[in-house]
Amino acid sequence: MSRRHSFYARPLLAAVAAVTVLTGTAAAAPSDASPGRYTATSAALDDTYYQDALGKTGAELKSALNTIISDQTKLSYSQVWDALKATDEDPANSSNVILLYTGRSQSKNDNGGSSGQWNREHVWAKSHGDFGTATGPGTDVHHLRPTDVKVNSTRGNKDFDNGGSELSDAPGNFTDGDSFEPRDEVKGDVARMILYMAVRYEGNDSFADLEPNDQVNNGSAPKMGRLSVLKQWSQEDPPDTFEKRRNDVIFEQFQHNRNPFIDHPEWVTAIW
Repeated sequence: MSRRHSFYARPLLAAVAAVTVLTGTAAAAPSDASPGRYTATSAALDDTYYQDALGKTGAELKSALNTIISDQTKLSYSQVWDALKATDEDPANSSNVILLYTGRSQSKNDNGGSSGQWNREHVWAKSHGDFGTATGPGTDVHHLRPTDVKVNSTRGNKDFDNGGSELSDAPGNFTDGDSFEPRDEVKGDVARMILYMAVRYEGNDSFADLEPNDQVNNGSAPKMGRLSVLKQWSQEDPPDTFEKRRNDVIFEQFQHNRNPFIDHPEWVTAIW
């Protein structure tokens, strides 16, 4: 079983009502990317960004959200490095990023593939649907996070579930032969990233239709489990300040779309 481990208003982004169709290549991040700066109130987003999803449930809500969040700027895989340095910036040290599974604060410039460095983790494993690092799901920053190289390798392409043995180099994380359990502080983050991917990629843009299921050992199928556990994690670990800021930074500076389950956690059970 899981070893256990607010939604608030933010100043309104003046341009939020003007965001409509945005495509192409992401521009460089502006210089005012302060970790303490929040921009879009939930009411303003409901009046503009989410207006076509309000009042819907089930498949109708999922379809409406797919239309909304598919309107995004797409990054190249090399641009993801710079994006993560902004989205996952340590609020206490602007020179560092926070690593997803370990929670370690590490220099933004200490990225690469060597032991002790951080690299780009596909939370929805890129082999589940065989999208690799192609522009689209393979470069979508809503599910790409900085992680310790060794821990990233340990997680591999495993599904998410409770249980396993604790990682000595990442206490609070557990793994066994077919699943990975992240530390309690980011369980909800992981769940909402997986469910974002399931809504965003519906098989209508040359990529596989990604869907959660209640299994592990999904292999290369475009499935990710375990849905019942992900729903539990989302409820037990609601969006925190770091996750909400991250959603804002992606929206304002890079992809110009949002993870709706951070803004409306209740939509998880409204769809699944």
